[in-house]
Amino acid sequence: MPLPEIDIPWPPQQFADEYREMRVDDAWYSGDRDRLAAVYARTPRRENGLRRLWSRRPEAPLRPETRMHIPLAADIASTSAALLFSEPPTFTVDDTAAQQRLDYFAEAGGIANTLIEAAEVAAALGGVYLRVTWDRELVDRPLLTVVHADCALPEFRYGILTAVTFWHELPSDSATVWRHLERHEPGAILHGLYQGSADRLGVRVPLTEHPDVAGLVDSLGEQGDVIETGLPDALTAAYVPNIRPNRKRRGSLLGRSDFQDPIHDLFDALDTTWSSWMRDIRLARARLIVPDGYLRDNGPGQGATFDQDREIWTPLAIPPTEQGAGITLSQFAIRVAEHQSTAEAIVRQAVEAASYSAQTFGLGDGPAVTATEVTARERRSMITRDVKGRYWAPALVDMLHVMLRLDRILGYSTVNADQRPRLQFGDAVSEDPQTTAQTLALIAQAEAASTDTKVRTLHPDWDDARVQAEVDRIREETGTAVPDPITGAPAAAPAPQAEAELPFAA
Repeated sequence: MPLPEIDIPWPPQQFADEYREMRVDDAWYSGDRDRLAAVYARTPRRENGLRRLWSRRPEAPLRPETRMHIPLAADIASTSAALLFSEPPTFTVDDTAAQQRLDYFAEAGGIANTLIEAAEVAAALGGVYLRVTWDRELVDRPLLTVVHADCALPEFRYGILTAVTFWHELPSDSATVWRHLERHEPGAILHGLYQGSADRLGVRVPLTEHPDVAGLVDSLGEQGDVIETGLPDALTAAYVPNIRPNRKRRGSLLGRSDFQDPIHDLFDALDTTWSSWMRDIRLARARLIVPDGYLRDNGPGQGATFDQDREIWTPLAIPPTEQGAGITLSQFAIRVAEHQSTAEAIVRQAVEAASYSAQTFGLGDGPAVTATEVTARERRSMITRDVKGRYWAPALVDMLHVMLRLDRILGYSTVNADQRPRLQFGDAVSEDPQTTAQTLALIAQAEAASTDTKVRTLHPDWDDARVQAEVDRIREETGTAVPDPITGAPAAAPAPQAEAELPFAA
């Protein structure tokens, strides 16, 4: 399917329902009260007829906004990303030069930060796209970038992404909407510029018509809109679903958001609870009811005021038994316990409905001492993390492999790019140093592990050379390094012995 050549509705109708749901998820994720009010303006009532908090119109337009919003949706999305990538993953290949190049990609390109962003957006919108691109004027390496799911038109076959069209709106100084479409196919990237309106794609025009994309012209091939990637068997983009299945649309290959219905209702209930709590505080402000005699006349048309700082008053000619003769203090009670328990119950229900443990969001009964205890208390969150990691692994490894292959094709390096990288996720919960030290002390006391194993346990991120250097230093300091009886040099570490071959039985 090439880029459109005729004016069509935009976004296309085949994904209209999905984009509509993403707009609702995005409004909750953004935490913007105006966007929430705009999203629910067209659907003011639930199916049971009750009106939502953010669909209510304020009675007095000039009155300050009193509805409170608690950003629980954003907290869920950021927590999901932190569980996956708070500890950067490791990428490995067997070839030394390719490994060094891969490490350079990760460090110079900040891939760990890119993945944090992508995972948070995926949790909110149900999925995200990873895209590999390059710019010779900026850096001498391929770039791993993120495209949000509400700016993409995917094409699947048997559950595999076969092509995808990204788009974004370009700056404009008029009512005209400029859109840049970028289509990724095996071996090629197509670019198109369109001049349309808010809901129509419009007509296709040359890329030189807008300065933001005019620079792409020099990279295009003979067809005028295609950049050849040199990878006829691979896409330069991949889709990462947040989690499947999509409960509202069974059979859809798009992932589901962490706050898919009915969690929206819980978000609304939480905002309603906090708005009610703040209303109690506003109404409970202390007020004085004073007789007219205590008021000072400010003159014709100026009304009367009560001087709170005045200390000396003259008695009023009012019988002492008459009501309203004195100053009355009016102050209502604030229902703190009721609102707090209701809010905590709603938060607990929402995070558990999103497949996380309440303890992950600070609703536990007490602090955990060790990483093992944290993992036990947050078992549901750890399971969700593992499930999401399995969706992330294939797409991320594909893009890393594409980066290595493009790096060679574009002439940035000459490394061997035949092997697909291996991916290892970091620990969600890091063991505290005291627990690690106690474990190693018990292992050493039992003589159950070598010095090499203990060093690798304490420093899992070290390579073989660094581990061996540390082992040699430990042996030298402890006096366990036995010199070679012939040369007098320190004895080398014994090489691992291969398993003996079993005799073949005829």
